[in-house]
Amino acid sequence: MNMRFALPDWSAFAALADEDVPLLSGALLIALDEYPDLDAAACDAQLDAIADSLREQVAAIDAAPMKMQAINRRLFEELGFAGNHAEYYDPRNSYLNDVLRRRLGNPISLAVVQMEVARRLGVALEGVSFPGHFLVSLPVDDGMLVMDPFNGGRPLSADELRQRAQPHFGEPVPDETLLRVLVPASPRAILVRMLRNLHALYAERGDWARAVRCADRILRLSPDNAEALRDRGLGYLELGHRAGATRDLGRYLRIQPEAEDAETVRDRLVEQGGRHPPLH
Repeated sequence: MNMRFALPDWSAFAALADEDVPLLSGALLIALDEYPDLDAAACDAQLDAIADSLREQVAAIDAAPMKMQAINRRLFEELGFAGNHAEYYDPRNSYLNDVLRRRLGNPISLAVVQMEVARRLGVALEGVSFPGHFLVSLPVDDGMLVMDPFNGGRPLSADELRQRAQPHFGEPVPDETLLRVLVPASPRAILVRMLRNLHALYAERGDWARAVRCADRILRLSPDNAEALRDRGLGYLELGHRAGATRDLGRYLRIQPEAEDAETVRDRLVEQGGRHPPLH
């Protein structure tokens, strides 16, 4: 076990330049918020063990797509990592320690497992923040191989990618648009998407303390993220934290004065301003 693997605090992590943000550390920091006793070194060692079990096999393969096929076979067929179709909205699907323990996850957490194993084996797998489900891509000589980690790492054709993208664009998706949404996501962008998923789950459940925590972490990583600023402010309102809500929502309205929900946010602020503060 690599006992030298340790997590920084959120302030130090958020201050890193984009190119220096380590994906695994970020994913485990997100999990640490929910699991304060999380053993980050053990998670790192588990990924090392998977990669080590493949090292000789992958090294003997020349073509990157075939290397990836071997990795996917080990992860999804032999070890049983799978998309949690039955309980898609279980927050545990987003916490990497749970994903490694249960071998169940959502598209983005399974992609992180794929990418981390591939990275240890010298395979240049990238995350793709595709609309709907998160995907992964592998550069090949004539373009890229796009795969679906939620469904066993299955390769996706260009036609299927267009079909998946079309509901989010409302029209047939031209090649240039498809190529734009297939641009690799940075580790920071991947972590923000993981946190947005968790925020949506907790807000839907009315778990405002956790929802606010997720929005706050997004703002650590992306201080000018207007959507997270609004989300944290609305969460503060639900928790009765009027000063924080006023600060966040006021800044949101300054950043996005013409947002579709600007009038609703203003009404919420006025409404809260007319109430007595809650007693604690």
